[in-house]
Amino acid sequence: MSKRHDHLDEDDVRVRPGKGKSRARSKIRPEHQQASEALVTAVDRGRFTAVLDDDPARLVYAVKAREIGRKGIVVGDRVDLVGDIAGGGDALARIVRRQPRVTVLRRSADDNDPVERVVVANAEQLAIVVAAADPEPRPRLVDRALIAAFDGGLRPAVIVTKTDLASADELVERYAPLDITVLARSKDDPMDAIHELLDGRTTVLLGHSGVGKSTLVNALVPEAFRATGVVNAVTGRGRHTSTSAVAFPLEPRGWVVDTPGIRSFGLAHVDLSRFMRAFPDLEEGTRECPRGCTHTDTHCALDNYVASGGADPTRLTSLRRLLASRSDSGFNPTYAPDQTALAPE
Repeated sequence: MSKRHDHLDEDDVRVRPGKGKSRARSKIRPEHQQASEALVTAVDRGRFTAVLDDDPARLVYAVKAREIGRKGIVVGDRVDLVGDIAGGGDALARIVRRQPRVTVLRRSADDNDPVERVVVANAEQLAIVVAAADPEPRPRLVDRALIAAFDGGLRPAVIVTKTDLASADELVERYAPLDITVLARSKDDPMDAIHELLDGRTTVLLGHSGVGKSTLVNALVPEAFRATGVVNAVTGRGRHTSTSAVAFPLEPRGWVVDTPGIRSFGLAHVDLSRFMRAFPDLEEGTRECPRGCTHTDTHCALDNYVASGGADPTRLTSLRRLLASRSDSGFNPTYAPDQTALAPE
């Protein structure tokens, strides 16, 4: 039996939630003026390890706050933290801001993949590690990494390892005209030159699996305990031992970032007009190129420049392979006298 209107109380009134009576959500976010500045040193499945600027010995674990939105956070990012920054496994802070990036090392899965992936942010230097043997050197990966370094604002260098197994002379000569540091070392060589190269800088180590990146990190930072592996005797390739990028502090100053071994390094994110920055040894030869030359044209002046001894033919082949990988022209990128340069990467 229904109640008379004059006998209704508050329990008899039904209000549908969300129909004009709910309070509008505020778009104003806290400014977090007291946030602590920190450096991200590792990323693992949505959880981030960072060190505070005012206490570098303290490791802080954090997650992204809502304020970050869809912004990605990678090793090397400068961030602002709030919440529990006491450190330790039970403390969890929040990342509320990502500071503007100064440099970015990026790659794509392949040369046709439109999705770019940021490997490391704010590094000053990219040290490309290549073995003289075991696994065999793949200079074209070095050329790709050089392009990514120049494009991202990093200073490149090349470290040739395992010179006790094979000579590094050919690799050193290949990159000598680029005016970059090229170091060759065996496993028993002192680390003085490596320390000098890395001192005071944030340096990313990049290279194929098995070339010795983690071995270098363990020598530089003994407490890092990075896993090292061996090269597969059948495929000639290394096994992935580092599974994610991690930054380690160097004494007396600087950082070194160990990255997982890579099998490919796509350059879909790099504009073709910027490729020549990684080939300064060929740049002089382009002065005689016809207007609008793509350097894969049959009338490209680089052929005569290389034929006259102006540059290493394998460098021209590498440039054209890279340009062709981003083109649908079907042009054969090989410099004719150097058919051996088409060895698999």
